Amino acid sequence: MAVQRPLVLVLAGHDPCGGAGIQADIEAIAAQGAHAMPIITALTVQDHDRVYGVHPVAIDIVLAQLRTLLHAYRFDAVKLGIIGNRMLADVLAEELAQLRHAQPDLPVVLDTVLGSGRGDALSVDDAVLTLQALLQQATLITPNLPELARLSGTSANDWRAQLATWMPTHAADVLLKGGHGNDRLVHNYWMERGGSMAREWQWERLAGEFHGSGCTLAAAIAAQLAHGQTLEVALDRAQSYTQRCLQHAFAVGAGQRIPQRTFIDIE
Repeated sequence: MAVQRPLVLVLAGHDPCGGAGIQADIEAIAAQGAHAMPIITALTVQDHDRVYGVHPVAIDIVLAQLRTLLHAYRFDAVKLGIIGNRMLADVLAEELAQLRHAQPDLPVVLDTVLGSGRGDALSVDDAVLTLQALLQQATLITPNLPELARLSGTSANDWRAQLATWMPTHAADVLLKGGHGNDRLVHNYWMERGGSMAREWQWERLAGEFHGSGCTLAAAIAAQLAHGQTLEVALDRAQSYTQRCLQHAFAVGAGQRIPQRTFIDIE
């Protein structure tokens, strides 16, 4: 009997150095025992340290691929990364709204990538405005602290105040990632869609910087949800997996290291 794997629809950009973007998604999803069906939304000009250009894929090409896949397959989860421009994001949000109407329980994980780890732009339009329509279709959003500050649109310096302002603007759960900091421990917070904190995780802060850690985590969460895991279990397993990927990260040059997503024992 043929082995069947959960299917994860991935819409994200291509990173030619293979550290982040669609390659990170494919590797992380495969490591969870699921199968990624990737559609590239943007081609980037970047290395493992800096981004030099972003070129969104034509809307008609992305839509043709998406509609072909939606006609042929039933997906178990969706993972969204960078889209590249607002027009494409708005069109994809409409397609996802129809998909979620047909599959109300479909997990949609949105990695709110507003820029690279160095702060380089990853959208030709305002990154926050680009994401607005997609935020309404997500069931889980995974911002880091700098992204939350921008998404909230407030001048508040406290992340709790930023969350209080931002959470009512969408209906998704949130995994707030605390990797940007200097504390000995990294604190990640799961906020339920009503705004209450459901759980906190603490992870050892590893030395150095990494390229593609956010993509890895969001993709692993989507894959775990595709297996039918509860959100709490998916968050727990995906974070454990990502931490191990970072512990075994490798260098391709000076600067940020790339997570080792393959050949790692997982639960």
